[in-house]
Amino acid sequence: MNKAYLGLGTNIGDREGYLRQACEILQNHTQINILKISNVYETKAWGYTEQADFLNICVEIETELSPGELLKVCHLIEEELNRVRVIRWGPRTIDVDILFFNNMISDDESLTLPHPRIKERAFVLIPLMDLNEELNIDNKHISYYLSKLSKEERDEVKEVSINIEVL
Repeated sequence: MNKAYLGLGTNIGDREGYLRQACEILQNHTQINILKISNVYETKAWGYTEQADFLNICVEIETELSPGELLKVCHLIEEELNRVRVIRWGPRTIDVDILFFNNMISDDESLTLPHPRIKERAFVLIPLMDLNEELNIDNKHISYYLSKLSKEERDEVKEVSINIEVL
């Protein structure tokens, strides 16, 4: 059984509903089992900043799928929930990224693992810390990378009182 960590984000429409639906699709997949879901965080947009705030979570899963198969599932979820790719880092109904897959390191053009921008994104590091503080990149715990971000970047990630559960 493989263990993976996914990052989910949304800033269009029913943001809470999109997070919930994406988690339900994951949980209903016969080869995926959600182990934990982080707290929900509201964050300013990253990259392209002229857009609404995001809700972000991270999810820890077990899966029988390969990394490539899991990536296809992530893309299918985005498609099912009407993700449209117009502007890089632009508004979206849902984004589902593979952050970690076991301890795999890959520079494959279609899937880089661990996700190449984890170290610079407080909105990913903070919910990952909810799930597993022991995760590491380049032999450094994710808390190290979080501490390297500015206080402003860390403070922009605000926990909200939304509970995403799946049965």
